[in-house]
Amino acid sequence: MGNFKNSVRLMGNVGETPTVTSLENGKKVARFSLAVNQNYRDSEGNKQTRTDWATIVCWDKKAEIVEKYVEQGKRVGIDGQWRSRSYQLEDGNTRYVTEVKADDIVLLSSSKKNEEEE
Repeated sequence: MGNFKNSVRLMGNVGETPTVTSLENGKKVARFSLAVNQNYRDSEGNKQTRTDWATIVCWDKKAEIVEKYVEQGKRVGIDGQWRSRSYQLEDGNTRYVTEVKADDIVLLSSSKKNEEEE
């Protein structure tokens, strides 16, 4: 059961074009939102879809993959860790952030960028 600690697996559609930042130390970080849909039937038997949004963060080689192949609307699978952090704004207010640090990313639909290179 040790492998279940802080493990997140999501499959969904990229909600916006990923932002990729090159840091001063040479590392890259990519961030994007992921729409994860869950289908269910309401109390009257009608099909409903609930969409939850997750912020995905990828570092180094994974960020390079995201930069090259991931774009808005594409379907991806993520295996990662749930992370929460906080930071303080200049005005003294504290902001809280919850995100998924991707350990693995699986590209589930083709990318226009990839098709254009062929």
